[in-house]
Amino acid sequence: MDVVSKNGTLLLNIGPRPDGIIPEPEQKILLEIGQWLAINGEAIYGTRPWKIFGEGPTEVLGGGFTDAKPVAFTGEDIRFTTKGDTLYAIALAWPGEQFIVKALGTSSPLWNGALDSISLLGYNGQLEWSRQESGLTVRMPDRKPCEHAFVLKIKGH
Repeated sequence: MDVVSKNGTLLLNIGPRPDGIIPEPEQKILLEIGQWLAINGEAIYGTRPWKIFGEGPTEVLGGGFTDAKPVAFTGEDIRFTTKGDTLYAIALAWPGEQFIVKALGTSSPLWNGALDSISLLGYNGQLEWSRQESGLTVRMPDRKPCEHAFVLKIKGH
């Protein structure tokens, strides 16, 4: 999500063994990516970067050879993509009871219009939400819809 929100391209380094078999740890990674995309793919496919790539406290190192240094993201680390009149806000870790998007506060110059609907990809229920000057606050369900990054689908005008 971090790469996509910055209009980047993700390159997966998955190399088969000499007999052509992909090792089990890499298979597991590919299967998890596929499971996540089955639920949240609309926040990736055909999207464009938004006005800002994201928000949150965790610093991500840029440049080559930084992938060996793991980063522990929080539920406050959010990345954005957009498609048409839909904004996707992706929390890079489970945000807990509330998903707060500071960039969508009523005083933010980034979103001037109204918010029409908010849903969590992979969750069929209705979400309670409110928008204040400090940000958009969404009450999250008790169960996670997937194992990794969690996507709010925000429609507005």
